[in-house]
Amino acid sequence: MRAEIITVGSELLLGQIVDSNAAFIARQLAAIGLDLHFKTTVGDNLSRLADTLRAALSRSQVVIVTGGIGPTADDVTREAVAEAMGRPLRFSPDLMAEIEAFFRARGVGLSPSNEKQAYIPEGARPLSNPVGTAPGFILEVGPQAVAVLPGVPREMEHLLITRVIPYLKDRYRLSGLIQSRILRVSGLGESKVGETLKDFMETGSNPTVGTMAHLGQVDVRIAAKGATEQEARALIAPVETEIRRRLADLVFGADGDTLEGVVVAALHSRRWRLAVIEAGSGGLLSARLHDAPEGSAVYQGGIVVPSVDRGLPPPLDQEGDDLTALVRKWFGVEVGVSVVIAQPGSDGSVVGRVRIAAPTGGAEKEYRFAGPIAQIRVRMVSATLDLIRRII
Repeated sequence: MRAEIITVGSELLLGQIVDSNAAFIARQLAAIGLDLHFKTTVGDNLSRLADTLRAALSRSQVVIVTGGIGPTADDVTREAVAEAMGRPLRFSPDLMAEIEAFFRARGVGLSPSNEKQAYIPEGARPLSNPVGTAPGFILEVGPQAVAVLPGVPREMEHLLITRVIPYLKDRYRLSGLIQSRILRVSGLGESKVGETLKDFMETGSNPTVGTMAHLGQVDVRIAAKGATEQEARALIAPVETEIRRRLADLVFGADGDTLEGVVVAALHSRRWRLAVIEAGSGGLLSARLHDAPEGSAVYQGGIVVPSVDRGLPPPLDQEGDDLTALVRKWFGVEVGVSVVIAQPGSDGSVVGRVRIAAPTGGAEKEYRFAGPIAQIRVRMVSATLDLIRRII
């Protein structure tokens, strides 16, 4: 069975807000084993939205629409659904009474434009909205169903969880679910990871394997569908084992793990403390270490300067050139880290240098990056965290 999401709003197409609704809906559909095949974003245009709905109904059994059911003139979702499905809009006195009660309970006057929200396509099942003013609705067309929800995330999430998901599970007798496992990888680019796991990624069977690239990190997603959570996880387990074997220590964690979290946990287990000196990174390494769980117990402080070319402020400038020794001495810690991001070279590339000193040994490495400086900082700090992880 195929499901499809349509998110409505010109602000989404313009990039003025991030579409978090589709991601939330996708997770809930996966949890009940409903396969999501398509996701479309369309602006506040009646004809384009109606065309999008027709296309969705030509290929999907379940369509979930979010957004465009407010009281203003550019909220055209209910009209588009009515047009696409050949149903006239009908006024619902019950929904109108609920909208009036919502405003009355808050001591706010009802605007005449809110009456628009009490109209739903003929034959639709209304979805009362106790946390907002925009009621949703579900409209059935033979074996298909279109669920229309508000665009405000809090309202959408409430109606999806309390009304739409139970409806879908009951109507379509959904008993399976989709489980995912995310392996976090650092130290290898997405193309190389893809080549290493090519056979898994090409099968397209159950479970499926895919990659997602971030700045300085690659995620490997293993997703399986089963009748129960245990069955799905049993399908994932041997694939995860083989992927870990192939990638070895490139895998630093899974699911919610972060590089900084793994580093802090390793330091904490050894009862080591760490301090850093950063030049050109804007203090990003310090921030990530400090904000990690238990970070304040391990991270003892940092020195942040714009550039080592300008020299260190007194009295640090009297301590010598070994930045790691300097930071270990000043903070009295076991692990010292220095990160220096140089100015762009003539070819536009940027060199980053990291040096680490720890009781188990040290490391020094140089990286070369290109691109916007904000991205370079993230990539450099991620590379530094991965090097710290390997040293300790």
